[in-house]
Amino acid sequence: MKKISIIVAIASNYAIGKDNDLLWHISKDLKRFKEITKDHYIVMGKRTYYSLPVRPLPNRTSLIITDVADEVIDGCLMAYSIEDAINKMDSTGENFIIGGGSIYNQFMPIADKLHITRVHKDFEADTYYPEISLDDWELQSQEHVDDDPQNDFNYTFETYIRK
Repeated sequence: MKKISIIVAIASNYAIGKDNDLLWHISKDLKRFKEITKDHYIVMGKRTYYSLPVRPLPNRTSLIITDVADEVIDGCLMAYSIEDAINKMDSTGENFIIGGGSIYNQFMPIADKLHITRVHKDFEADTYYPEISLDDWELQSQEHVDDDPQNDFNYTFETYIRK
């Protein structure tokens, strides 16, 4: 069975994005993302891929999900359905789902682990993350950050494992 993890930053109101962009800039979160996903597969939809500042992200294998048959993006693996993406994932290491909203929704029922950055503020958005039910997930670790001089809000790094 393949190891599927989701990595996402979520506002208090479950907002995750607007106009195909992030809602905030948190340096510590970006560093954590880089550290956690380095040398692993990252799985995303095409719009998320095109929103990245550098494409493809270095030191990772990018697996792009598209519904356009035979579409190819240089330097990336392509998948044409969720099932195809799962078949093409790394069978030995952790695979990270990095967005966007529709991709998160489809992988949430089958993910084993969640790496959440919980931003303690509401944001206006057009993309939201599904609610995380503690009936299904157990909090494994958390680290509160309430002294970030770059932001006027606090946040918490959380890791959940499926019960």
